[in-house]
Amino acid sequence: MTTNHTPHNDSLLRFMTCGSVDDGKSTLIGRLLFDSKTILADTLTQMSRTSEKRGLSAVDLSLLTDGLQAEREQGITIDVAYRYFSTGTRKYIIADAPGHEQYTRNMVTAASTANLAIILIDARRGVLTQTRRHSYLAHLVGIQHIVVAVNKMDLVNYDQASYDKICADYLAFAKEIGLAQARDIRFIPISALAGDMLVDRLGNMNWYQGATLLEILEKAPAAHTENQEVFRFPVQFVCRPHASADAELHDYRGFMGRIESGEIAVGDAVTVLPNGYQSKVKAIQLGEANLNSAKTEQSVTLLLEDEIDTSRGDMIVKTSEAKEPVKQIDAFVCWLSETPLSTARSYIIRHTTRESKAKVSAIQYKVDVNTLEQQASSDLKMNDIARISFKLAQALMVDSYSVNHATGAFIVIDESTNNTVGAGMIV
Repeated sequence: MTTNHTPHNDSLLRFMTCGSVDDGKSTLIGRLLFDSKTILADTLTQMSRTSEKRGLSAVDLSLLTDGLQAEREQGITIDVAYRYFSTGTRKYIIADAPGHEQYTRNMVTAASTANLAIILIDARRGVLTQTRRHSYLAHLVGIQHIVVAVNKMDLVNYDQASYDKICADYLAFAKEIGLAQARDIRFIPISALAGDMLVDRLGNMNWYQGATLLEILEKAPAAHTENQEVFRFPVQFVCRPHASADAELHDYRGFMGRIESGEIAVGDAVTVLPNGYQSKVKAIQLGEANLNSAKTEQSVTLLLEDEIDTSRGDMIVKTSEAKEPVKQIDAFVCWLSETPLSTARSYIIRHTTRESKAKVSAIQYKVDVNTLEQQASSDLKMNDIARISFKLAQALMVDSYSVNHATGAFIVIDESTNNTVGAGMIV
């Protein structure tokens, strides 16, 4: 049986919200879920009761994420909170990232899968240190679309001049860090509390003629849809069912894995890296079905025309898109561990399905996430971000993170504890 490839989920949008603690992120998420009618009835009833007890005339939408707020106030280590909702046209996953500097590693985690970031700014306070830090991190992890939401416009009487000044200040800063040149930046004035410009326009800011927040989200491109991507297929498992009674399967050799980027079709010429063997795709299988082609995020089995020695950790690429594997990489690394990085020790770098021992050959500089200054440093502590050079024991087939998130990212593992201690983005 031969079929065309299964449809790719182009309708899913992953986005993150970030801002200072009182900028209204909880209310924004609550308002989006409320106005798109995706809050469950029992949750809404509970929120209404709590709001009444507090003497409020309307439902306090920030209660949806208040459990997380309470953890934050108690100083417990905060994870990223994910919220899910859908409209008639697409599905959304919201990552609510903690704003404080001590949770930088959590924000990097949230940002690494997002395709759009909503950066909230309080209309009364303008661009703050936190705004600069969040924008830098969004830039670092390659988020292509930035929506600067100037919130609490109701508290400045919906004043256009206040909004215009914040837009100008933010753009000047974005140019300074190289964000404006490389990214799509949109500005929108909102009141998350009143609901202005989130789902409905409400008429308080007729001077703003742009799209509402939901309209921006509805039209934002999903991941892997904007550029032609190179084909990258890290081999997870080699399937050789020798024990099968089926004689047909005796010579079966299938390479199983997930397509991290690009697409592949039967007959395409491929190269297996790092060994450099070449062949052509004989068949693409998804469960019982044979496919003519497959694309990003599908987990498939590839069968090649030639019997070549390939194992877990190898990377199958199109021959026309092959790159030379490398034994040295430069990367921005966010340190995740309470144990500082030591240049005297060796670590394990896990890149897609391959691992290699690695030594830090140089810490080029550390970035102060508040001032964005580059500082000399001999070690890294938890939440630090630095540009580091690594020497590798085994060659890896890597891409720049800005070109390919999947093959441009890696994690650093402590050899003695097997803990993940760092996350890296290859320059």
